[in-house]
Amino acid sequence: MIYVGIDISKYKHDCFICSNTGEVIVENLSFENNQKGFQQFSDLLKPYDNSNVHIGLEATGHYGLNLKLFLEKNNYSFMEFNPLLIKEFAKSLSLRRTKTDKVDATIICQKLMSVPYKPNSKLFYHKYGVKSLSRLREILVKQRSKYLVQMTNVLDILFPEFKSFFGNHFNSTSIFILNKYKTTNKIANMKDFNAINSNSKGRFSYAKFIKLKDLAKNTIGESNENFEFELQIILNLYNEVSSKIDSIDKQLSTIIKDLNSPTLSIPGIGVISCASIISEFGDISKFNNPGQMLSFAGLEPGISESGTMSFKGKMVKRGSGYLRHSLMNVAMVVISNNHTFYEYYHKKRLEGKCHRVALSHVCKKLIRIIYTLETKHIQFDPSLMK
Repeated sequence: MIYVGIDISKYKHDCFICSNTGEVIVENLSFENNQKGFQQFSDLLKPYDNSNVHIGLEATGHYGLNLKLFLEKNNYSFMEFNPLLIKEFAKSLSLRRTKTDKVDATIICQKLMSVPYKPNSKLFYHKYGVKSLSRLREILVKQRSKYLVQMTNVLDILFPEFKSFFGNHFNSTSIFILNKYKTTNKIANMKDFNAINSNSKGRFSYAKFIKLKDLAKNTIGESNENFEFELQIILNLYNEVSSKIDSIDKQLSTIIKDLNSPTLSIPGIGVISCASIISEFGDISKFNNPGQMLSFAGLEPGISESGTMSFKGKMVKRGSGYLRHSLMNVAMVVISNNHTFYEYYHKKRLEGKCHRVALSHVCKKLIRIIYTLETKHIQFDPSLMK
């Protein structure tokens, strides 16, 4: 058996190759992150049968993606390690603080030899693309929220009564009115009730239409050309980001339906939430049990024991912050869609746990269910929940 440890970086990769007997085949080799470098690396492995080559590397985001695709195209399997595990493994080997790319490649190879080989699924690239889209969507949603805050600040000067008229939040009707009429004076003189009523799907009555016009006529807001210009710029940015989010939603919807994930059968988990959760976990078959998924998500509590003292600490919060955020948001929805989830949440609240802690327990229960559904390829059945 041939073991290959690769330390990935942006412009080059370092590798260390040895046999299962410990014989060093390649001690120090750096190859560039391009076609020539990949071919140089491939030539080293040609004398060996693909099935006898075990390759290990760190999970370093997009830096190693092209190399992984190259390996997959050439029928090589590979196993990814959490960089934190490699760091802790290195500490266990030596007290020295020597860290170079070549040393890291050697340590990755040694780690690879010390654990059972679990190569990545062939679907890794597909799910990586979904993860990248999901993360971009979250970034855009946060940016859109910032634009809403900026819009509120400007309206507090131009038309402070506007947002409170809509229940202190922006909806499609309020954004439609701002886009169409733009200034307080135009809102005070607006006449196209039918267009607004149609946009609101009949929820914006004629009485509200008249009341909003009256508020605009008698507003305490100060009409100012510069603030009106600023509001228009913010609205344009908001509309553009919203359009991009809609495009991403359509793309994610298509991908998730093609994947046919059993997680989507859980009431309260929609396409976007499912895409985020499944893509962040990646290949769920690499987890031996739900506990490993909890650890991957950083939802497990820290445990400390010394002598007769033993206690559990706070949530470790390692792993993907995007994943934890998605799970906590989904937990809020599932407790309102399934009585078993709600009863479990309510039980934790009665035990004296605060809302966030009780919600984290719901997340843990949810992960156990997702693990069962995905590994057994079955649909969610509420009658089987305990």
